[in-house]
Amino acid sequence: MSKHLPEPTQFCAKLADLHAKSVSPTGKFGFQVPAVQGIVAQKVDWNSSWASLFGTMLADLVQQDIAKNGPWPELEQAFEETRAIVIPRLLGVLETGGRTLKPCLIHGNMWEGNCGTELETGAVRIYDAGSFYAHNEMELGLWRSERIRLRSKAYMRQYLRNFGVSEPVDEFEDRIRCYSIKYNLAHSCHHAGSYVREKAFEDMCFLVAKYAPEMIHDDTEKE
Repeated sequence: MSKHLPEPTQFCAKLADLHAKSVSPTGKFGFQVPAVQGIVAQKVDWNSSWASLFGTMLADLVQQDIAKNGPWPELEQAFEETRAIVIPRLLGVLETGGRTLKPCLIHGNMWEGNCGTELETGAVRIYDAGSFYAHNEMELGLWRSERIRLRSKAYMRQYLRNFGVSEPVDEFEDRIRCYSIKYNLAHSCHHAGSYVREKAFEDMCFLVAKYAPEMIHDDTEKE
């Protein structure tokens, strides 16, 4: 099995096919057992609302992160604002205004260490999954990370040729930023002291500033 990066066309077609053809046995988002990223378990109990499930996942990871890395009041506040306002606005809109969202089975930890190419046949193989039923774009959040070699634009472009962007299209990049927070928090829970904890915090602050500007706190008023 070659550990070189997979050929984008075949790899992304296979991934999109998984997302498109999978069918949730309950019609809901989640899974019957916790999903795992590395050694970090994630709370994915069945939920009819994707925004609700994602908020629950993030809340659980924040608590795991605090247990691993210690308290950080600013992170906790940024998360509360993200959960209360950003997630319902940014993800909730995917299932309003006549829009529907298909629960897709995702790999859940799709980085280059969890795929390979058979030397004999050239077939791309994907393994070591932490699967659950989610918004298909959730899969792409990990590709935003600078530590992941699949962040190459070639993979994102090729995937989107197979599985188009959800509406609202103009909020796609913000959704990917939001989903990347989950992956970075899980990584932070696994690797104490990692820089990605700060990255998760920065991305929460960015989204709060954009979607909930009324929640921005002016510290000068406290002086």
